[in-house]
Amino acid sequence: MNNIRVLVVDDSAFMRKMISDMINEADGLEVVDTARNGEVAIKKIKQFNPDVVTLDVEMPVMDGLTALKQIMRDIPVPVIMLSSLTVEGANSTIQSIEFGAVDFLSKPSGPISLDIENVQQELVQKIKAASQANIYKYQLDEKVELKQTTPNFKYQQFIVSIGVSTGGPKALQTLLQDIPKNFPAPILIVQHMPPRFTKSLADRLNRISNITVKEATSGELLKEGFAYVAPGGYHLRVENKNSSLVTVLDQTKTISSHCPSVNELFQSLANISGFNHIGLVLTGMGNDGTIGAKELKEKTDSNYLMAESEKTAVIYGMPRSIVEKVGADSILPIDQMAIALTRLVK
Repeated sequence: MNNIRVLVVDDSAFMRKMISDMINEADGLEVVDTARNGEVAIKKIKQFNPDVVTLDVEMPVMDGLTALKQIMRDIPVPVIMLSSLTVEGANSTIQSIEFGAVDFLSKPSGPISLDIENVQQELVQKIKAASQANIYKYQLDEKVELKQTTPNFKYQQFIVSIGVSTGGPKALQTLLQDIPKNFPAPILIVQHMPPRFTKSLADRLNRISNITVKEATSGELLKEGFAYVAPGGYHLRVENKNSSLVTVLDQTKTISSHCPSVNELFQSLANISGFNHIGLVLTGMGNDGTIGAKELKEKTDSNYLMAESEKTAVIYGMPRSIVEKVGADSILPIDQMAIALTRLVK
């Protein structure tokens, strides 16, 4: 099997070397070249035709966002953004995924960083996933075979929960911007993302949505027409307290490798009775959400599972796991899910 060929783009010579060393030490990966800014990167993509590009956000001559838009328009290739942990860096990172980047990684702080091995492991994992990503635009007039069954809901009230990972910000934007203002259910969202980034994501989604989107805080009373995004580093759960549904945030270690975890959200909802539960699993690698979705099906008597179609999922890992191991009640392209969801709750 041929190695996955990577182009490393960063303003800092030190950072280019550190990232290149991390990649070259991994089995199955190799750095074909490096570039110091977006302008040089575009030339080298055309020259080397890499499988994946790691792209810094902040660079002189041509910054990462400008380069990304040109890359995705003219020479599409899977891109992983490297971002600082500043508020500005988080905002730019969310924007980059909307522009077509597959994923992002927080920059390591330096050669003596205590978590350098974790950063390397995450970088390698994300490059391997990105090399398999679906980065080509889905054509809305494509004829696709889809599954969509009729629900048998028993109750008046609904709870909607969404699990998503790689490629999630763009998928969530496509979904939430078509949800009507008077949507008659609360929406809970777990997006695999570190602290700071989830706040930027929630704020950006709120600006383009008809409903209110916010980063969740612990102890909030769930309201219809609101979407609650799990903060990075915290599990988002729901509890029934005094006949009201409230959010619970905690950092309890679980068997899941993610925090927040889709499984944790779904499993908490499986203990809430008297509601129609609609769970959506969108793009993402791995299988987070599968265990929780099984519990939703087994413990609740009125539920419906929706999975994003392989046609539009950037990474068809999490949705595939739901389809194959749990059984999805509907499988839809991301651009059709809001209409279907709205019809279900109305």
